[in-house]
Amino acid sequence: MDQGIAGLTVRLAVRSDLPVLAEMRDTDLSAYEGWVAAHRESHLPFVAELDGQVVGNAWLHVAERVPGNGKLDRWYGDVQSVMVREEYRGRGIGAALIEAILAEARSRGLLHVTVHSGRRAVDFYLRNGFVHHRQMLIWEAG
Repeated sequence: MDQGIAGLTVRLAVRSDLPVLAEMRDTDLSAYEGWVAAHRESHLPFVAELDGQVVGNAWLHVAERVPGNGKLDRWYGDVQSVMVREEYRGRGIGAALIEAILAEARSRGLLHVTVHSGRRAVDFYLRNGFVHHRQMLIWEAG
């Protein structure tokens, strides 16, 4: 997917992207490959390439809700692990990743997409179409 930034492409990641994704997450490659393989149906990795180099990534977790309201298919998404290399931030790469994820969500007919954001990124998500929702509650182990 071309995002309008010269030289930028956002696409679903492929197996050959795993070494750079593991490096960006500071994770052991063999363990990471196993995790990605085990979750390939529920976790979709997207990469942002600038002039052929992966400079960012984000994940769309796709999950199904319990049937209700007369519907059996109630799928939703959750944005996870959005990351842009520090030297490439502020160029619209994160927004391009979110745009690609939301396009995928639309194509799958997802009911909604959530994101659990750190404080510094809340404004970023608000600028990219997310809103605060009064019904979203969280329990944290502790």
